[in-house]
Amino acid sequence: MTSGGTPAAAPVSGKGAKASGKSVTGTRPWIAGAFLLPALLLLGALVVYPIGYSVWRSLFDASGSGFVGLGNYGELFSDDRIRTALRNNVVWVVVAPTVATALGLIFAVLTERVRWGTAFKLVVFMPMAISMLAAGIIFRLVYEQDPERGVANAVWVGVHDTFAEPAPYPGANPRPNADLKASGGGAFTTKTAVRAGTAVGLPLVAVQPDDVKGAQRAVPAKPRPGQITGTAWLDFTRGGGGTPDRIDPQEKALAGLEIEAVRDGRVVATATTAADGTYALPARAEGAKLRLPAANFAEAYNGVDWLGPTLVTPAIIGSYVWMWAGFAMVLIAAGLASVPRELLEAARVDGANEWQVFRRVTVPLLAPVLVVVLVTLMINVLKIFDLVYIIAPGASQDEANVLALQLYQSSFGTDVNQGIGSAIAVFLLLLVSPVLIVNIRRLRKERQR
Repeated sequence: MTSGGTPAAAPVSGKGAKASGKSVTGTRPWIAGAFLLPALLLLGALVVYPIGYSVWRSLFDASGSGFVGLGNYGELFSDDRIRTALRNNVVWVVVAPTVATALGLIFAVLTERVRWGTAFKLVVFMPMAISMLAAGIIFRLVYEQDPERGVANAVWVGVHDTFAEPAPYPGANPRPNADLKASGGGAFTTKTAVRAGTAVGLPLVAVQPDDVKGAQRAVPAKPRPGQITGTAWLDFTRGGGGTPDRIDPQEKALAGLEIEAVRDGRVVATATTAADGTYALPARAEGAKLRLPAANFAEAYNGVDWLGPTLVTPAIIGSYVWMWAGFAMVLIAAGLASVPRELLEAARVDGANEWQVFRRVTVPLLAPVLVVVLVTLMINVLKIFDLVYIIAPGASQDEANVLALQLYQSSFGTDVNQGIGSAIAVFLLLLVSPVLIVNIRRLRKERQR
């Protein structure tokens, strides 16, 4: 009893809670268990059982009846395709998260200073709305070898052709049994030396129709005293009926063709054919042979083989960065919004320039967010499958191979061996586990603060 006559409230002890059959939270254990049971059943069916079955299956051979112990795990490091996949996974884990996080940091910092920053963030983040399948199809077209179809090579060829003049007649060559013969490196040289006062015809065939589209009719060159003259033309009459090694009325001139007079291995004179195909060399070309350099006939530059064995992995990583840099940018921008502006202003007042403020103040304050982004992307790239499967062509798929793709090929491909496939799955789980543990510990530390 209190002084006022009111009975004092008895303290609730742990023994009292146990006596009433309730936990410290005030809930009966069987009720909590009933609510947790569906989630536990789903967790067991979708996570625990598949992991356990994969571990068990990885100890047996392809048929599932012969016990091989750790033999399948040993094959992970002896099979060339799987070793390539391991090497590529290392490249992915090191390069892709680092580049995506760095770009996200740069975008997040720069868009804070521009008026249209929100619109830019929306554009950069938009690829996240696209599925991996759709992104793979998009970049398969982007990396197409043909510049008429592939955007990457269309840009690359455009830049290349800006600084390097394309050949005027790629693939052209002399008619068989003509006076011109191959002289190495794609060039053609006359068999006989030329004399001043004569006209030397240079007939060619295999010229692409587009290369002579709109060209003038070829005109026979007239001999000139003290000069070597001649005509270069397409020795082909549409519909037939033309005479070889003679300029027929409908045959086209080859303008812009470079001609060299070569004597004793030295170029003594050069000329370029006019719009009507004619050319003229000075008297010093007397006794020389005429050479058509290989630069006249070099194949058109078709760009880079993005999906070839050498560049296929960097190309696919580029498509991944295109998708996930927006994700990194949004998370880092959210962290940047919580950075105290007083610290940044204080650093500027103390005389720090913008680079020093970024490197010594902004980045350290954003370190927790950067770790979250980096760890998330590392887990993501360890499971990468869709982009590699769709973008890499069949000829380069072995060079672009990753563990998740090899898991699919070993389990469901042409050479089915679910023992190897299960071993790869367990190995992937082991690779992801340390990153997950680090992430969980970091989250716990954040909650304790």
